Amino acid sequence: MTVERVNPPELSPPTGFSHAVVATGSRVVFLAGQTALDTGGEVVGDTLAEQFEKALANLLAALASAGGTPADLARVTVYATDVAAYRAHAPRLGGIWRDLAGRDYPAMAVVEVVRLWDDKAMVELDGFAVLP
Repeated sequence: MTVERVNPPELSPPTGFSHAVVATGSRVVFLAGQTALDTGGEVVGDTLAEQFEKALANLLAALASAGGTPADLARVTVYATDVAAYRAHAPRLGGIWRDLAGRDYPAMAVVEVVRLWDDKAMVELDGFAVLP
């Protein structure tokens, strides 16, 4: 499998994402939306950062169970109930991403939503990966 991250100079420099990801491989893994649910099905974390960390850990656990690594992520969408809060906490969220997933950033988008499936959830991540 090969993954090429493409960041053209005519676009604004990316911070914490790649403008395009070209991936070739034999398996595509579609990752369901993950919130900060623990194994008992309860949302954990009182802050956006705590919930983001748990949601990302859950996404990466699903990916690992399918045989992938964070470097295999081609696309991630972040759904946030408050984009202004997400932007305000972006440095901390970026640090969490780097700690858990490294610096091989997928193509990403952040979308504000009215609410998520669980009322207490502030953030949800989904995506797909390309594995060898």
